[in-house]
Amino acid sequence: MAGGGGAWKVAFADFVTAMMALFMLLWILNQDEKVKGEVQQYFNTRFKSVTKMSVGIIPIENADLIEAKRAMFDNASAIDLQFMRRINEDIIRVFADNPNFIDMKTMRVQMTSEGLLIEFYNDPNRRLFQGPTAVLTKYGQTVFDTLSYVLARHKSTRVEVEGHTANDVELDGERVDTWALSTDRALIARHAMDRKAMKSEQFIKVAGFSSSKPLKEYLHDLNHSHHDRVTIMVRAGVQYWIMAR
Repeated sequence: MAGGGGAWKVAFADFVTAMMALFMLLWILNQDEKVKGEVQQYFNTRFKSVTKMSVGIIPIENADLIEAKRAMFDNASAIDLQFMRRINEDIIRVFADNPNFIDMKTMRVQMTSEGLLIEFYNDPNRRLFQGPTAVLTKYGQTVFDTLSYVLARHKSTRVEVEGHTANDVELDGERVDTWALSTDRALIARHAMDRKAMKSEQFIKVAGFSSSKPLKEYLHDLNHSHHDRVTIMVRAGVQYWIMAR
C-alpha cells in the first residue's frame, strides 16, 4: 500500500454510506404503518413534520392543529387498512354485479389517510338527481340503496356525507343557491341510505359545500360535471373515536 495514497478511504466511506442508506430503507419498508406515516410526513413537509413526538423543527402558527392530529398515529395504522380493504372489495364487487344499470365510470373509490372515500358523480349520462334539484332519479336511488346494504354489513363504520356542486348552476334561467342545493342533496343521500339498511348512528356528518371544494383534476373547468357530486367518507368506528378526542 506504500505510496498508494488514501483515495481508497473516500471510496470506502461512500460504500459504507450507501450500505447505511440501504439498511435504513429496508428497515423502513419492514415497519408498521405508524412508522411509515411519520417518515412520509417528515419528507413531505420537512420543516412542518407531523409526528407523535414533534410538531416540527421550526415553531409554526398551526402547532395546536397539528397537536390535535397526533392521534392519527397513535395506532399501528392511521386507519384499519385491512378493514377498509374489505369494504372497498365489497363495494366494487356489488357495484360491478350491476353492469347494466350502475356505470362504474360515474363513481370513484379511493383509500385516503382518513378512510375510504367514495365519490358519486352527477354525470349527464347517468344522473343521480333530476336536474338542478335534490330529487333522486331511479338510478340515484339504486346507487344509494346499493351502498347502504354494503355498509350495513359493516356495522362499526361511521359515515360522512357531503354534497358538492359545479360553479354555475341554473334553473329556468335563474341562478340556483348551490349551498342549499348541495346540503339538500347530502341530506337526501343520507336519508336514502338510512331508510334502507344503515343505522342512524352510523352517520356522523352531513354537509353541503357548494362549489367550494372542486376536484383538483378539473380546476381548469369549474363547471365540469364531476364537480357536481356526492361524496361518502367511510371511517372505522374506533378510528373516528380516536380522531374526535
